[in-house]
Amino acid sequence: MNNNLLTALQDNWITLLISAVVIVGLIYLAKKRVGFGTRVMIALGAGLGAGLLFNSFAWAFEGVSTIGSIYVNLIRMIVIPLVFVLVVNSIISITNIAFLRKIGIKTISWFLATTGIAAIIGLTVALLINPAGSFEASTPQGFEAREIPSFFQVILDQLPNNPIQDAANGKVLPILIFGLFIAVAIVKVGAKKPEAVEPVKALFASLTEVLHQVVKFVLRFTPYGVYALIATMAARYGWETLEPLIWLIIVSYIALIIHFVFVFGGLISGVGKLNPFQFFKKAYPTIAVAFSTRSSYATLPVNLEVLTKRVGVSSRIASFVAPLGATMNFNGCGGIWPAIVAVFVSNVYGVPLSVTDYVLIVVVSVISSIGVAGVPGPASISTTVVLTALGLPLEGIALVVAVESLIDMGRTAVNATGTTVVATLIAKSENELDEAVFGRKDTELELTSAV
Repeated sequence: MNNNLLTALQDNWITLLISAVVIVGLIYLAKKRVGFGTRVMIALGAGLGAGLLFNSFAWAFEGVSTIGSIYVNLIRMIVIPLVFVLVVNSIISITNIAFLRKIGIKTISWFLATTGIAAIIGLTVALLINPAGSFEASTPQGFEAREIPSFFQVILDQLPNNPIQDAANGKVLPILIFGLFIAVAIVKVGAKKPEAVEPVKALFASLTEVLHQVVKFVLRFTPYGVYALIATMAARYGWETLEPLIWLIIVSYIALIIHFVFVFGGLISGVGKLNPFQFFKKAYPTIAVAFSTRSSYATLPVNLEVLTKRVGVSSRIASFVAPLGATMNFNGCGGIWPAIVAVFVSNVYGVPLSVTDYVLIVVVSVISSIGVAGVPGPASISTTVVLTALGLPLEGIALVVAVESLIDMGRTAVNATGTTVVATLIAKSENELDEAVFGRKDTELELTSAV
């Protein structure tokens, strides 16, 4: 027993020592002004390597996982006030209600359209390359399918009831809606009595500046948080768990890459009349953070910086589209993933799908992407809704749990990049894109020199 305890302590200290070396190295790179996105990807690689090296001693990463938990908590700390203040501040800067309505319709329409395209791509790739391969299903003991709330219940749950309680529970969409009511009220009152709302406008303008600074503080910890999160995940799962489902991983990433390159690149080039290579270079920090953290909310602060300082989107467009996108733009989670899982489950259980079923997959994916806005685990809920609509066994969801964390990195990167694309297209259509900023050779984000 004593020998086992000694070994446990030694492994724990070894992982902490390795982590300390990695963190010192990341600090050194920051001092040398290595790009923010580059440092995040280096942290991801280091975390993956360390986690796989100590896969047999996953519990030894308890101390390291604390670093990741601290980073996630800091992100959670800033998301609710950031969304509320930025949404209000962006809308009160728009004095034209018709303009505000037009921006809202454009944003949601683009989100739904790209999600529908994503579902078609996921379905097509999965039909061409059987993601099940020779995989044989076995229902995990004790597995229980997640309860699916009705569409109308989800809508009701996301309407603000008690904004303070919603904020305490981390429910972003109700806070966003509450912010919309406050902002529109300020605009309406300001149209009649400008002097009455000037103090409120000044307050939100000041809060915006302060929160931007808080965001910079939090983002400085991103590479270290990414290292800890990836190392812990790699140590917990390892390659052995992933190997039987390798084809599902391959098919998922093929679909995600096709959507990323051809749909996003095509929209930027064809609709936005911008250089897609330049755009992806500009959006690199958003892509890197989304891929590493697997969280659209965690990526929101970075995406706002990218949109305004690197892409050239106006602050009022970015502050409206980005928070909404983090809440309801699910190209990867709500479009590609449910379609692929539906084909995967049908093949595993030998349940044939018809052309009608294929159409249903796309339609239900788009509709469910609205219904799961603000719901924790939107990918799981969307997939459950699609499988239920098709009459496929819900036990199939348990088959993909082992690799979902790995695929979720690509899904989140597609989600976040889709929001960046939509914000850019809307800004371009409204003449609120500074093409001088978009076209210049970039300096990294201001936070690149930060520790």
